[in-house]
Amino acid sequence: MAPLRTVEGEADFSVPAAGKPCKTWYKVYGDLSDRSVTPTVVLHGGPGFPHWYVEPIAGIAYRFSMPVVIYDQLGCGLSTHLPEKKGDTDFWTVQLFIDELHNLLRHLGIQGGYNILGHSWGGMLAASFAVQKPKGLRKLVISSSPASMALFVEGCAELRKALPPGVQDALNRHEAAGTTDSEDYKESCEAFGVRHECRIRPKPDVEEKSEESMGADPTVYLTMNGPSEFYITGSLKTFDLSSELHNIEVPTLLTNGRYDEVQDLSISPFFEQIRQVKWVQFAESAHVAHIEETERYLDVVGRFLVH
Repeated sequence: MAPLRTVEGEADFSVPAAGKPCKTWYKVYGDLSDRSVTPTVVLHGGPGFPHWYVEPIAGIAYRFSMPVVIYDQLGCGLSTHLPEKKGDTDFWTVQLFIDELHNLLRHLGIQGGYNILGHSWGGMLAASFAVQKPKGLRKLVISSSPASMALFVEGCAELRKALPPGVQDALNRHEAAGTTDSEDYKESCEAFGVRHECRIRPKPDVEEKSEESMGADPTVYLTMNGPSEFYITGSLKTFDLSSELHNIEVPTLLTNGRYDEVQDLSISPFFEQIRQVKWVQFAESAHVAHIEETERYLDVVGRFLVH
């Protein structure tokens, strides 16, 4: 790949309820001043699973000469951390992250025209942003994201039934006892993860780095999601955009993996309700097709964004 200009920076983000100054860290691949090409902003998952694992998506910038912006959402990675807000569901809201995205777009000066690509929770955030019909949004990519958390949990429940009986028992036992912070529970979650999160072992370095960073400060993840990918106890437990998806008016690409924890039934509302929509499934991937099938993912997503 030819050298590509990259710039890192921080955007001041005013959040009075935080009680201290907040900043959003970002990295730009390419030249945002070139108005002939629409930049794409990538929203990472979690919530609170920082940017390193989505860095492969920046390959779009190299392959299609399209500027790509990757950033860390408030509370994780290289952005401002707020561990004192752990458990504060009034603070950690979807709207907080929508406001942060608007703030970043203004800071970068691209609010007049941009694409949004969200992975996992990032796709839930992207869809929540898009249903508000924001000015400047041109295309939307929702990768491995549920439209409804209830449907997501239903799909994961079926996947759990295929795990070895001993693993199922351990998961159920710890969830019932409230001991989900135990090593045994975490090891049992790994049995699910190798099938339905990332099938590559050993885990890729970028995945490990994001995981380690979130493990050091799981504030946002524990508050909004819960102790594991499939045991949802946080504020997103009631997340359901199904009745609002008809408000998304821009061309939209849906993706997931054949072995994805985000099963087809939780993606179907997007496909049924969004008017201009295409759905691509990656045959050799679980939850992170941009890592498991990087070349095909970049090709499929890049072609959608430029044409």
